[in-house]
Amino acid sequence: MFASIFAAIVSTNNDSSAYLPIVLQFLVVASVIVVIIIGTHFLGPKRSTKKKLENFECGIAEEGNARQPLAIKYFLVAILFVLFDVEVVFFYPYAVNFKTLQWQGLGAIGMFVGIFLIGYYYIIRKNALQWED
Repeated sequence: MFASIFAAIVSTNNDSSAYLPIVLQFLVVASVIVVIIIGTHFLGPKRSTKKKLENFECGIAEEGNARQPLAIKYFLVAILFVLFDVEVVFFYPYAVNFKTLQWQGLGAIGMFVGIFLIGYYYIIRKNALQWED
């Protein structure tokens, strides 16, 4: 796949002037970034007071220690969300190529979904998604 794309690029245009707009855009973006960084350094205020150096807490007075442990259920739900969310990403290549993959592709995606359904069944049986004890 990549070899055919590379061959198409090489055979159609071997002229380096085709890359000139990309190089110009890169130079414009880099110069804008440099101007903004230097401009904010010289034009920005430089008054550091005790009040400005304090942590901002959204107007609410600080209360207790922020390093209290969270329940493991929160992390478990977060990890399970990422797991099942990433599963959806793997459906895209199948959806794009479903005509060429035919029954073999359908079988592969069926096994993929089946393995995740077994995992989901295991999670439900272990009551991993119940917040109340």
